[in-house]
Amino acid sequence: MKTICLNQTVKSCPGSVATIGVFDGVHLGHQLVIGKVLETARQQGLASTVITFDRSPRQVLDPSFRPQMLTTLEEKEAIIAMLGVDQLVVLPFTRELASLSAYDFMQQVLVEQLNVKVLFTGYDNRFGRRAKVSLRDGGSRDEGFEDYVRYGEQLGIRVWRGDVELMEGGGRAVSSSVIRDLLVKEGRVDLMPHYLTRRYELRGKVMPGEHIGHQLGYPTANLEPETADKLIPAPGVYAVWATLEDEQKPRAAMMNIGHRPTFGGHCQTLEVNILDFNGDLYGQTLQVAFEKRLREERKFDSPEALAAQLHEDRNQVINLLK
Repeated sequence: MKTICLNQTVKSCPGSVATIGVFDGVHLGHQLVIGKVLETARQQGLASTVITFDRSPRQVLDPSFRPQMLTTLEEKEAIIAMLGVDQLVVLPFTRELASLSAYDFMQQVLVEQLNVKVLFTGYDNRFGRRAKVSLRDGGSRDEGFEDYVRYGEQLGIRVWRGDVELMEGGGRAVSSSVIRDLLVKEGRVDLMPHYLTRRYELRGKVMPGEHIGHQLGYPTANLEPETADKLIPAPGVYAVWATLEDEQKPRAAMMNIGHRPTFGGHCQTLEVNILDFNGDLYGQTLQVAFEKRLREERKFDSPEALAAQLHEDRNQVINLLK
């Protein structure tokens, strides 16, 4: 897959079938739309293109907003490449880009730079500066899908819906916001293989901690996520797979996300205990893939009571992962 960062004019782009969006998580619904792009591109002898942004557009429009992303740009790129897309276009999102009208965006970016011939978009997707369309009765409505179809007819782009089929899972429509709620409010990492078609993952560097886990007989790697914008699941104890930077095979592990209330902690920590591992991990990059949340984090009456619970947690992890 070819990746293009559109920070300058691109010349000689092949004609393509494209879709555009943030695609955070590249979840099941996104994959359905991308599948339609791939199928249509094959049928028409065109390139398949996914267009996304280098950051959450809301970060630019609202500087106080701190996103909770399901995927980093690097992760998104890797997932989209695995789907078989010919090219990924990354648009640097700026206030200048946001100020373009939908028509100007379609003309200047989609037609003149990217040579898009067919565009798949959701019925309620919006791009370009938010605008109102006047109605015959004197009222108005938000510019939307039917307007993009009309603009496309003028510009030589066929605009089709990519979300005709209703994507559902577990009784809830698949969307990035639904997935975030499941992770942040309920810790339902066990549902991610359905919603995302893969386990939810975190990646970070192992930093020095307070060695509390070592004192309890369960030494932990204190993980510092590689980006502050990556979503952290709900506090609790999880069964996870941990992969070291110099290894390919993941190891069974248990992970605690929380504030260590038994020891009066206040700052959130991410601590990973890799089963049957005694090496030095400081400074290494660790990738964690979540399997299941075992329990909520809670305060114990004593370190000994916590150690006893950790023994039970370990047995659960062994039963789940081994």
